[in-house]
Amino acid sequence: MEAPGEAEGAAGLGGRRAGLRHRHPVADMLDLPFLPFCILLGGLGFVCVIFVSAWCQHWRGGFALDGSAQMFNWHPVLMVTGMVVLYGAAALVYRLPPAWSGPKLPWKVLHGALALAAFGLAVLGLAAVFRFHNVHGTPNMYSLHSWLGLATVLLFSCQWLAGFSAFLLPWAPAWLRALYKPAHVFFGSTILMLSVASCVSGINEKLFFSLKNGTTEYKRLPAEAVFANLLGLLILLFGVLVLGALARPSWKRPDADSPDSCQPLLTAER
Repeated sequence: MEAPGEAEGAAGLGGRRAGLRHRHPVADMLDLPFLPFCILLGGLGFVCVIFVSAWCQHWRGGFALDGSAQMFNWHPVLMVTGMVVLYGAAALVYRLPPAWSGPKLPWKVLHGALALAAFGLAVLGLAAVFRFHNVHGTPNMYSLHSWLGLATVLLFSCQWLAGFSAFLLPWAPAWLRALYKPAHVFFGSTILMLSVASCVSGINEKLFFSLKNGTTEYKRLPAEAVFANLLGLLILLFGVLVLGALARPSWKRPDADSPDSCQPLLTAER
């Protein structure tokens, strides 16, 4: 038989080894607090909006509502603000530490409201570009960017309606909500990825169209091209960070099966 001290030492060593298998120093270092990350991400989203607004104001002539090229400038600003920044914020609502305990219903409403605001801005952005094209006789929906962007908005509208019907209205049974939830999460991340791809391809397309006759060509990399390319990289970084936050297990709401996690809006207690 082992001496008690040896047995305790072996047990302690085994426990430490088991702990090392579950927790690695690198994992500890990378397990950052969410709130500082959230502040950093919010600042990055704000910078994206400032950059796209400054690009349209300084190099593209500002904004208008008369069907001119200045009206088109609302399109990139509204799409980046809505489909990337606001949508990313909506996706991370359930990662906020205050959402980890207590009723889930207020956070569901906030999540849906932010997503609806993002969709509203996207619709206004589409209206701006269609109005511009129609006034100037430019064909609609001929480029890969336009196909990708419209498909993203249509998928987003289906996602919002399905989420509202499944999680906030009383007629969906609990088993259906549980069945649909993984699909809702998957398509949420997919829509964000498609939104980033749409914005980056749209920036590139606009530069190719604008930097040619009478201007320094895109391939010469004038100041506008550098600025807009940086904007594209910032949007890409924002999307990657949001997807990374969604994938981090330690930032997920620990009480995902809280009593009101499947409570529909119309039957919730006031």
